[in-house]
Amino acid sequence: MKRVSLLFVSAMMMAATMMASEKNANAGSEMWSWNVSAGRLSDCLQLGSNQYDQVKAISEYFAEKLNAAARGKDDDRKAELVRYAVHANLKLMKETLDEAQYKKYVMLLNLTLKNKGLDVYLNR
Repeated sequence: MKRVSLLFVSAMMMAATMMASEKNANAGSEMWSWNVSAGRLSDCLQLGSNQYDQVKAISEYFAEKLNAAARGKDDDRKAELVRYAVHANLKLMKETLDEAQYKKYVMLLNLTLKNKGLDVYLNR
């Protein structure tokens, strides 16, 4: 009986350790998961068909840049890469959207970045 209870306790400890290590490994990636729904942006910004295609491509490019920043090792470098990605995204969006759509997009992006914990000053 002693062996069975010892085996059970050790199995529980191993399972708890494995679950904890999985949680820690995924903790950093959750912050950087960046999925942009072009459909939702289209509804919110009332995009035309031509704008939709451009916004979708820009959003995919932006997601790639943010994921590249997430893979950086130095925190200062990560912040710099995020800032660069955001400003490049804003530049491309400004060329694609009209003034009212762009203002709304900047507001949405700023709110999203703050919710993700990425404080990038958007002064545009």
